Amino acid sequence: MKAFNAYFVDPIKNHYVDFAGKATRTQFWLFVLWSFIVFFVLGFVLSFFGKAGDVVSLLCQLAVLLPSLAIAARRLRDGGFTPWLLLIGLVPFIGWLVLFVLYLLPSKN
Repeated sequence: MKAFNAYFVDPIKNHYVDFAGKATRTQFWLFVLWSFIVFFVLGFVLSFFGKAGDVVSLLCQLAVLLPSLAIAARRLRDGGFTPWLLLIGLVPFIGWLVLFVLYLLPSKN
């Protein structure tokens, strides 16, 4: 529970749209992992509620969109890149692959 609060709740609660600063690989990837787990379980539970569950799921995903972009921008900055490289993700497949590789690179303190 401590890891959940530190790596998922804290970036949402305290760094909601904080694009300044840096995020380590551990912070970024544990946020991604916890997001995946939370939305997988949420999707399973809300699948029993039909259209209402779809709406709630969409609202939850929209609520986590800005913190996800913020932590991704901080991760890119920690790797020595400009956060504007997030826009490369708009290119289908190749952009996502490039971003994935950039997220894996070590920090450049």
